Amino acid sequence: MRYFAVFLPMLNEEKSQEYRVQHLNYLEERRREGKIFANGRFADGAGGLVIYRAGSLEEVEQIVKQDPYVIQGARGFDIHEWEMVSDALLPY
Repeated sequence: MRYFAVFLPMLNEEKSQEYRVQHLNYLEERRREGKIFANGRFADGAGGLVIYRAGSLEEVEQIVKQDPYVIQGARGFDIHEWEMVSDALLPY
């Protein structure tokens, strides 16, 4: 399983508020499926970040394009594969 960091930059603050509950419900469904490693919003209001677990970039893109925020134009998206470094893997 690979990790993908998905930046969800704010496009429309009003729509973001309007579709927040649907977005969070969508993320909760993906979390139950084991597709989400972590997620949260940026404190400065610039948008948010979701780190997905998936087999391919295409799989993540398909998931992201079904997010109510993206469908409704509240947020854009930018996907990057993420190679996580864990403290457990670092020599001391």
